[in-house]
Amino acid sequence: MKVVFSHPTGNANVRAILSGLHQRDGLHRFYTTLAMFPGGFWDKVGALGPFGELRRRNYDLLLKSKTRIWPLREAGRILSSKAGWGSLTRQENALFSVDSVYRSLDKKVASSLYRAQKEGVSAVYAYEDGALESFRRAKELGMTCVYDLPIAYWETTRKLIQEEAERLPAWAGTLGGAATDSEQKLERKTRELELADLVVTPSDFVAGSVPVSRSRQVIRSHFGSPTSGGELSNRRGNGVPLRVLFAGSMGQRKGLADLFEAVKLLNTNEIELVVLGSLQEKLSFYKQQLPSMTYEAPRPHAQVLQLMAGCDVLCLPSIIEGRALVMQEAMSQGMPVIITPNTGGEDLVIEGETGFLVPIRSPEAIAGRLQWLLDHREAVPDMGRRAQAHAATYSWNNYANSVIDQIEQQVNSYQLQM
Repeated sequence: MKVVFSHPTGNANVRAILSGLHQRDGLHRFYTTLAMFPGGFWDKVGALGPFGELRRRNYDLLLKSKTRIWPLREAGRILSSKAGWGSLTRQENALFSVDSVYRSLDKKVASSLYRAQKEGVSAVYAYEDGALESFRRAKELGMTCVYDLPIAYWETTRKLIQEEAERLPAWAGTLGGAATDSEQKLERKTRELELADLVVTPSDFVAGSVPVSRSRQVIRSHFGSPTSGGELSNRRGNGVPLRVLFAGSMGQRKGLADLFEAVKLLNTNEIELVVLGSLQEKLSFYKQQLPSMTYEAPRPHAQVLQLMAGCDVLCLPSIIEGRALVMQEAMSQGMPVIITPNTGGEDLVIEGETGFLVPIRSPEAIAGRLQWLLDHREAVPDMGRRAQAHAATYSWNNYANSVIDQIEQQVNSYQLQM
């Protein structure tokens, strides 16, 4: 089995699948926008201060011969963002918008598939918003279409966002762009899913959002966890406030308003709420909602882990998610979690041992679990150790192998039908 694989940026789960395919000699080509390899041109550009974030596009040198880049749109997007040229990036059809980056790469991949098929490729792996043209061409060539859906399907996402805008209108501006996606973009998402033979999801929540169809298989494979933070100290305990961490985009998609309300309900100085993430409104908006909050700006990953090590519990009461990596990151640093099923991390919670599961839209339930932690401070370090041990059972190798095994089965089944 040989696979053409594409993604514009390359996050942790993308890299895991890439590595797995390469190790099993299943990767034919990896198409992306920017890719840096030691000593290469983009590696040297990334060494310059203003372009330091390009270092996030570093890949294993072993992938270099299989990688093809299509950098113009993504380089333009990064430059425009740095320069403040919003008119070039904000609208879906803007020259350097995220959507334009995805569509451009998708067309490039589609144009390569005829030759790829002649070279023995049997499957195309692409992600939401970047798969339509690739899948159309793949179907013409008799290839298997593998669709990675990292967050709830658009119909579920839009429904939940609209409900939140009505429930908490003051927070409507923090809900992000999904509520205003054009009909053309939604139609594109619909068509991508219709063309998919195999849909890869990271959680039960996302899998459950996919419309049922006999023509496609939906699988779930849980993300891996980062390396453990090591042996935990007993530094947390009575006499200091319980430090509750929220980490992520600071909007109601992630339930931040409900967490604020829970802290208000408790009305105690025994809790310190630390909010780490990207602002969706001016900082004054959040301070007006909860003056006692402590804001921490986004920072490099290593510094995020350091901050986590000084907190007691992660609270992420998300309304819409795929599978938030921050949950396993926090657990790896010895933090129990308070999360909703919609975070995609329901399997991470062993109730009362690694954390607590709470319903969406329930500040009262969140407040109840925080109060329990206040009343049982002596239990928090042990819960953190159990959370750390549980998170360590999730590996990126298992994630990738589970997905690749299913791709092989789908390809074999598809070829038997032809």
